Amino acid sequence: MFTIEEVGIMLDEIVDSLPHRVYSDLNGGVLLLPDTKIHPESRNRDLFVLGEYHANWQMGKYIVFYFGSINKVYGYLNKEQFKEKLTDILWHELTHHLEFLAGERGLEIKDARDMELYRRQQK
Repeated sequence: MFTIEEVGIMLDEIVDSLPHRVYSDLNGGVLLLPDTKIHPESRNRDLFVLGEYHANWQMGKYIVFYFGSINKVYGYLNKEQFKEKLTDILWHELTHHLEFLAGERGLEIKDARDMELYRRQQK
């Protein structure tokens, strides 16, 4: 397992390594919160929210990473593997951001399909 400080450093490195134009209009940036967030539809407290993209008129547009959730799901990995998962999460959330800016919903629809599959598997 990693500390929140170690994950923060890894996340900063990942964020800094990407072209700055992908962060266009992401006025709230990328945040790392200490929380463990369980999806509200989780049947057995086994479905963790790793990250979220937020776009609203009050707070603006930003990405949140949930340290506790990520550590629960991927804390057993070595540093290189863990950093790769952080990169995957960032790209997922950035895709939501870029699609939002473009008026697209492809990833949102895919996420909804994945949730529907989860619901069916839990019956």
